[in-house]
Amino acid sequence: MPPIADLFLFALALVAAGVVSGLLAGIFGIGGGAILVPVFYQVFGYLDVPEAVRMHLSIGTSIAIIVPTSVRSFTAHRKRSAVDTDLLKSWIIALPLGAILASVIAAFISSVGLRLVFVGIALLVALRMLFNRDSWRIGNELPKGIGNQIAGVVIGTLSGLMGIGGGVLNNTYMTSFGRPIHQAVATSSGVGVLISIPGIFGYIWAGWGEPGLPLGSTGFINWIAVALIVPIALVVTPWGVQLAHSMSKRQLELGFGVFLILVSLRFLYSIYG
Repeated sequence: MPPIADLFLFALALVAAGVVSGLLAGIFGIGGGAILVPVFYQVFGYLDVPEAVRMHLSIGTSIAIIVPTSVRSFTAHRKRSAVDTDLLKSWIIALPLGAILASVIAAFISSVGLRLVFVGIALLVALRMLFNRDSWRIGNELPKGIGNQIAGVVIGTLSGLMGIGGGVLNNTYMTSFGRPIHQAVATSSGVGVLISIPGIFGYIWAGWGEPGLPLGSTGFINWIAVALIVPIALVVTPWGVQLAHSMSKRQLELGFGVFLILVSLRFLYSIYG
């Protein structure tokens, strides 16, 4: 067992991650998974969780935390009438289907495979954030019909494989078709709800009976980490919502983009270093 002092430091790291993830949930409409997954990966590694299940456990636990933070963020944004409820209603099947598909993939993919998926998506998102221009658009109207449903499934699947609430991907999707960033952020909080709830059940199923999981785990979800972080994130999320409606996001986008690149390099080092 690690020394008590070291465990205390890691508990502080989890608390700090809870604060940051809560702020991000409000500011970007995301569940903070891009912060939590790499933190969990380090903590679970230090606690000697086997490499074969460590990334899976990090992603599943992050998904579980996204449920309350996304609900909290969605409620706050909806009070401001900023949510595109029609888009959410159109994805009522597509997003959960993508989340379930992600858990099925996670049940069969290796730890290295999951880390590479995280790195690939994180780098694309980071580049988008670092070099984003308001003038970058694919079109002026969101796709309809089958195109809209495919987008929902893809966002749900990729988000589920990364342990994120879909906010980063949905923000990119909506703004690429001319939607205002504040509407995208607000709607993304609802996307997180539709992805994370089925994602919990999927990652419990995917990890059921796996050897080497730490105390307090059900499948690929560790409830001790959830219990530590959720109360903090719930308190902090409304602060992020206030920031989202009162400030420019450019500096935050730059900071988040740099963070994603550093996390990606860390995961690449864990694979090839």
